[in-house]
Amino acid sequence: MFIGIDLGTSGVKAILLDRQGRVLASASQPLSLLPQAPQNVLWREQDPAGWWAACERAVKALLAAAQGQGIAAGAIEAIGLAGQMHGATVLDRAGQVLRPAILWNDGRSFAECTELERRVPTARKITGNLMMPGFTAPKLLWLARHEPRVFEQIAKVLLPKDWLRFQLTGDYASDMSDAAGTMWLDVGKRDWSEELLWATGLTRAHMPALYEGTQITGVLKAELAQRWGLRQIPVVAGAGDNAAGAIGVGIVRPGQAMLSLGTSGVYFAACDGFHANPERAVHSFCHALPATWHLMSVILSAAACLDFSAQLTGYADVAALLADAELRGAEDISIDAPLFLPYLNGERTPHNNPDAQGVFFGMRAGTTRADLALATLEGVGFGLCDGMDAVDGCGVAAEEITLIGGGSRSAFWAQMLADITGRRLVRRQGGDVGPALGAARLARIGVAANSGDHASLSEICPVPQQIAAYVPNPQRHAQYAQRRKKFSLLYQQLLPVFSV
Repeated sequence: MFIGIDLGTSGVKAILLDRQGRVLASASQPLSLLPQAPQNVLWREQDPAGWWAACERAVKALLAAAQGQGIAAGAIEAIGLAGQMHGATVLDRAGQVLRPAILWNDGRSFAECTELERRVPTARKITGNLMMPGFTAPKLLWLARHEPRVFEQIAKVLLPKDWLRFQLTGDYASDMSDAAGTMWLDVGKRDWSEELLWATGLTRAHMPALYEGTQITGVLKAELAQRWGLRQIPVVAGAGDNAAGAIGVGIVRPGQAMLSLGTSGVYFAACDGFHANPERAVHSFCHALPATWHLMSVILSAAACLDFSAQLTGYADVAALLADAELRGAEDISIDAPLFLPYLNGERTPHNNPDAQGVFFGMRAGTTRADLALATLEGVGFGLCDGMDAVDGCGVAAEEITLIGGGSRSAFWAQMLADITGRRLVRRQGGDVGPALGAARLARIGVAANSGDHASLSEICPVPQQIAAYVPNPQRHAQYAQRRKKFSLLYQQLLPVFSV
């Protein structure tokens, strides 16, 4: 059996997976962002100590649940890790955290992105990506400029899940999929770029060792093994959250794709080589499996927009918002209905604009909160569709897309997204488990050679059984296309206002 641990933005989740692919137990613990001063509106930070405390609680709860089912801790063979990408966790020579971690949705380092691309004109060719504030490298340049005393003490830079690894094993290590999101990796060569490290005042010595997602990076510390009642089992490299989520739903081959409706919204398409479209802010990363890559578009606020609008308009919860939107959505689609721009935290694909803002537009005296609920769902869908089009521009497209994440549980929203995108969307078993499932699968692959496990990749990472399918309605797709033109025009017209 295998433990998968996923360090998310809002919580830590741990699952226990057996060799039949069944999730036998799970546990989770919440996380929160650190409060920021009003002038630091673009800042998003967390305390790594909170990650570790939540991880320990989740693992202990998981093991207790397993014990309740008669599962011995000694039967657990390995741990795999997944986690939120791009975060900057900086450590001194003693391995102590120097400051709170700067997260993936932090937008403070836009000026540093421009400076890094000036210093390394070939940065987009090396990384396959446009330099964005969410990535790790510009965060370090920001620290060098604004917190020089902290920067001078930095001995190691770790991604969030890799800091958990350091706590688990004492090793400085990362995997290719997560490292690809730093903007220090030569994504085609799957190795650190010394030129990009130099541009941020760093060297290879500041970086963790690189592994494929299926490789063992170390073993559980003796004191932790004793405390948790485990053997000193291997810890496998794992993956960034999106690549791990893809592994969890069997997205391992070219032509497969998934759409994740979490706090952020992600379209993920597996590919057989290194493709890129940085001018439209498409992310080109290594996948969690050797010699594989993937493309990804990201909107920073997806399901988060539903929470925002529910609170803003006085709904008891998101479920109430969805129910009201569904009643309103039973009517014909109106070109003149209110629109919503979902840019509550700026935006990545395809705009790369940290100054973009959330907007309700087109309200009249008769506008109801149900109209705004429906506009919120549509607006997120239009934003996702913009990103999918950018990925298609690389020549990598999928006719059928697996839908995952908390937002995928709404059949109404899923059908709306199918109608907006014109793609067949499918919900599958295990889609709600998330990246922790992929982490556990990678753990199994990592120890397979030493355990006599001869299962194939297809057997370990199967495409799960279909739960529901959503086929686009051609008439509604055409109507949404007209609404989407107005949505795009609204963003363009507001661009000068966003930057004021």
